[in-house]
Amino acid sequence: CFSGLMLAIVSADFQYHDTYFVVANFHYVLVNDEFFGIMAGVYYWLPKWTGHMYNETLGKWHFWLSTFFVNLLFFPQHFLGLAGMQRRVPDYNPAFADFNLWSSLGGFGFGMSQLFFAYIVWKAMTGGVKATDRVWENARGLEWTVPSPAPHHTFTTPPVIKDGDPAHGDVSH
Repeated sequence: CFSGLMLAIVSADFQYHDTYFVVANFHYVLVNDEFFGIMAGVYYWLPKWTGHMYNETLGKWHFWLSTFFVNLLFFPQHFLGLAGMQRRVPDYNPAFADFNLWSSLGGFGFGMSQLFFAYIVWKAMTGGVKATDRVWENARGLEWTVPSPAPHHTFTTPPVIKDGDPAHGDVSH
């Protein structure tokens, strides 16, 4: 997030310190890096965990709704901070009401899109198109050589790697 560069300038940081600009910068980095990374991991592994594919169209809708609403949530907070709205105050100046309204709508929308994500996961857990062993194109590694979902005690004996490279999934059981 380029707003972090602005906070690295001492004279600018003095002005931005303890404002919503810092809140916006921190949460843009935290949510986009961590939360979207976790969602990507769930989408990647969900077919292997459940044995069923999720609805890819619903997954795309979830991604775009999340992206739109997370930006609606945090982007206005940069302007609030630049206008002087402080953090940690129980009541704010009515001049900040419009940007706070947009930020609140973004927060509610982002939360609702995560309920949509929970629905997608639930639908994959309860049924759908059966997932293959290698769910994704060019999936490599031992985990992609077993059925989806992987059975308990996947290998009764350690697998033998034929060519010495487990990344190719070239194993014998």
